[in-house]
Amino acid sequence: MTNSTMTVTSLNTKIKSLLETTFMHILVEGEISSVTYHNSGHIYFSIKDNESSIKCVMFRTNASRLKFQLERGQHIVVTGSVGVYTPRGEYQFYAVSIEPFGQGALALAYEQLKEKLQAKGYFDLARKKPQPKYIQKLVLVTASKSAALHDMLKIIDKRWRLLDVVVVDTLVQGDKSALQIAEALAYADTLDADAIVVGRGGGSKEDLWAFNEEVVADAIFNLKTFVVSAVGHEVDVQISDFVADLRAPTPSAAIEMILPDQQEVLYTLSQIQERYVRTIQQIVANKENGLKALSQELQRYSVSRKVAMVAKEFENLEEEFARVMKYKIAQYEMKLTPLPLQLKENLDYALQVKEQNLASLEQKMKLYDPKLKQKEGWAEVVFEGKRVTLENINIGDHFTVMDTKIKLEVACIQKQRTF
Repeated sequence: MTNSTMTVTSLNTKIKSLLETTFMHILVEGEISSVTYHNSGHIYFSIKDNESSIKCVMFRTNASRLKFQLERGQHIVVTGSVGVYTPRGEYQFYAVSIEPFGQGALALAYEQLKEKLQAKGYFDLARKKPQPKYIQKLVLVTASKSAALHDMLKIIDKRWRLLDVVVVDTLVQGDKSALQIAEALAYADTLDADAIVVGRGGGSKEDLWAFNEEVVADAIFNLKTFVVSAVGHEVDVQISDFVADLRAPTPSAAIEMILPDQQEVLYTLSQIQERYVRTIQQIVANKENGLKALSQELQRYSVSRKVAMVAKEFENLEEEFARVMKYKIAQYEMKLTPLPLQLKENLDYALQVKEQNLASLEQKMKLYDPKLKQKEGWAEVVFEGKRVTLENINIGDHFTVMDTKIKLEVACIQKQRTF
């Protein structure tokens, strides 16, 4: 063995030292031929060109900062360095950052998430909640010291003060902002509000990126409360705008879109009031005319009017009857001239009969007069409080015998018929 001979490990170590010191912080362009997301958080992938390929790895720390999803067939630019795994004598590329070739990472991540959420139905119009007609409680999810919040409160004060406003403070940019926004939205959903406005003022694409994160999209999708996304300026369109029930070009515009203008409402109420007054006046006038017509109809067909008419008819009939009777009597008087004499004879005869009947009644009255009976020796018999004849008295009965002067209490000791 010569002095130039070296071990495999020694060779691999020299190669490692040479490669890692030579190929540091370089950019490699290629197409992803395979990719694996490991449970550990590391990403293992390969890139290729027309003639060769190289294995790459991106460790968890760097992978967590990757904005888009690696997919097979993507043309990318990888920044990193070459490393050697000495035990197997294999080298690979250690990726620090990755950008889409000819396209920004944020733009690609935006399109990827947009396609994913659209496939899941997050943008469907059918699932969007209707805008409440009247808002009594409004929640603003934004930074508590932001200009956007100041602008929204200023417009609320100007347009519509008749509501309860709750501000839920949250970060609106930075690495932790997306998670905070999602938590703030979940909390706002528990406040029993009529609407939620989530957003912030303008900024760079990086400043607004929290509203393009999937965690924020999920939070908006799961809200039970009507939600408005109001992020940046009119030209800025975020994923949150597609998921929300309503997209507003700016935070200020969001308030104008969901709250009425109190001046317009007052004007509208004034018009409605005038219209109602005119309508009521017309209704009253129509009812008065109808009432007059009914009153006339009632008078024409009323009971009192009919009674008066019948009374008049009776009066006319009475006059006609009197006239006819007068005429008839005059005719009968002419025919019955001897009747008065005949009537006098009839009356004299009737009077004579009545006088005879009266004399007969006087005789009978004298016959049954108790005083006259006393003179003849008659008395009244009373038994058990009733006037009776001797026929009703039995042996042993106690009874009373009395006339107009004497009253005797007697008992029957013997009873015998006289004939």
